[in-house]
This record gives sequence, structure tokens and C-alpha cells, in this order.
Amino acid sequence: MRETTMSTDLNTQRAMPDVAVEARPGVAGRLEWVGMDEVQMPVRLATADGGVVQSAARVAAYVNLARPEARGIHMSRLYLHLDRTLDAEPLTPALLRRMLRGFLDSHADLSDRAMVRIAFEHLVRRPALVSDHRGWKAYPVTITATLQRGRFEVELATAVLYSSTCPASAALARQLIQDGFAQAFPAAQALDREAVLAWLGSEHGIRATPHSQRSAAEVRVRLNPGFDFPLIDLIDRIEDALQTPVQAAVKRVDEQRFALLNGGNLMFCEDAARRLQQALDADERIADFWVRASHYESLHPHDAVAIATKGVEGGYGPADHALAPLGAR
Repeated sequence: MRETTMSTDLNTQRAMPDVAVEARPGVAGRLEWVGMDEVQMPVRLATADGGVVQSAARVAAYVNLARPEARGIHMSRLYLHLDRTLDAEPLTPALLRRMLRGFLDSHADLSDRAMVRIAFEHLVRRPALVSDHRGWKAYPVTITATLQRGRFEVELATAVLYSSTCPASAALARQLIQDGFAQAFPAAQALDREAVLAWLGSEHGIRATPHSQRSAAEVRVRLNPGFDFPLIDLIDRIEDALQTPVQAAVKRVDEQRFALLNGGNLMFCEDAARRLQQALDADERIADFWVRASHYESLHPHDAVAIATKGVEGGYGPADHALAPLGAR
């Protein structure tokens, strides 16, 4: 008991060293970002029905190191701000701004720029196309917010998987079906409706099918001030524009409807990117956007890719084509 008391008294009498603050670096220099990545924390999002859904997230928190003579930053302060803020209430742009302001206030003598990035999977319950079944779909989400010289920016990124059927392949398949029909029903032969229907329903009738493939729409949007995260609205807008998002619960009636949707929505990657461009351009909540439509070809060993932006001055541009994918594949 005496040893514990002596140890406690010793700790209260002596200040603990803080090398990051007190020591000087061997080489002086400003650093663009210093902080933590892959921090494991829960995040909560408000739902349209007034509920709250919680997800496991990976968080990155950074400030810059503006003083070249300073050895380092106070990383524990960043973590504690993350823990207090993310646990307090559902995620909103206003919450992120307060968090970043806290980062900078706790590093007032070291930093003038802060950033947080939160990545998680958002599970959504989706209805089947025709049947009364429902199933879960997970959408990758990354929210990035920065605060610099009073300027606050927030980006919302997600990805949607969909099916794309090649228009060129469909045209070639139709030609082969026409050729097969001509062979099965010569011009001199009178057509029998039942015979034609039977032929169309046989493997000989649909002798060729167009190639289709799983595809991904990766979308990044910068939000205008005053709006909360339109996550489900954004996902719905993307899926409505493409019309063939992949399904969760599927019975035969749902699979048949999916085949019908694919046949009525033939698209190259260029078509998909333009559809997304048009859909996002009409949303007043979105100040800027970047979209990448990737078709993971079943014909080729490589992907077909198209990228589009809103085209605002100082916004996303050609150099952003190399933005890291969101893992939708």
C-alpha cells in the first residue's frame, strides 16, 4: 500500500514529458497533413422515417503542421474530439464543421487546416422488382470534410452496382436471330403463328444473346451549404438514372423483370456516364460532382470506363480521373 501511495505522489509532483511539443525536429519543415487513419468508430445516420442507423466506420483525422520548428501535433486530442463528437448525435455537415473547428482550436498554435474522412458501408432494405420480398444491399460510403481559413467543404461519395447490356452486342444478336428465323421459315412458306411462337420460345429461336456485365457507378458530390447528407436520395437518383441496379431478393418473376429492364436499357459506359451527369446536374443540393461508370466487360479482360463532371470552374476536372475507387466491385 505504501508503494502505491509513493508512486502516486511522485506522479503528481513531476510533470510528464511531452516530446512532441518540447523537442525540436532534426530537420525543420511544414507538413501538409499529420494525423491518424483507420480509426475504428461507430457512426450514426438519421433515416427518413426519423430513426437512426449505426454503422462501423474507418475514420481518418488530420491537421496540417504549419510551424516548421514544431516536432509534432497532439494526436490524442484529435482522437478525443472524434470520440466525443461522433458519439453525440447523427452525422451531419454541421456536426463535421464543429468537429473540425475543435481540431483547429486544440491546435491553435500549430495548424490552420483540418480534415476528416469517414468510410463505412450503409445497409439499405430494398424491395424486389415484382414479388413482395425484400433484401439488404450494402453501399460503400465515404464522407470527407475540410476546414481551411474559414472555408468549409464536404464531399459525399458512394457507389452503385448495376447491370449493363452492350448495344453493339445486342444488334449482332438480333441479326443472328433474324438469320435463324429466315432459315426456319423460308419466304415461300406460309407463316403459322403457333409455330413461330414455339420457335421463339425454343433455344433455336433465341440463338444469340448480347453480352452484359456487372458494372459500377462511382459518384462523388460536393454539397451546397445548408443541406444535410442526401445519401438515400443520391443512391435512388443514381439507380433511377441507370434503371438496372443489381437486386437482392430475387424470385423468377423478379429475374424476368430484370431481363426486361436490361433489354430496354442497352448502354455503353458513355451512355451510363451521361445519364448520371444529367441526373446529378438537376439536383440543387449538389454544387459539383464527379462520376465514373465502369463496365467490367464479359467480352474483354479489361474494363470500359467513362468519366464525367459537372464542369464548374475550380471543381472536379480531368486530373481527378485517378481518384481511388470506392470498392464497389
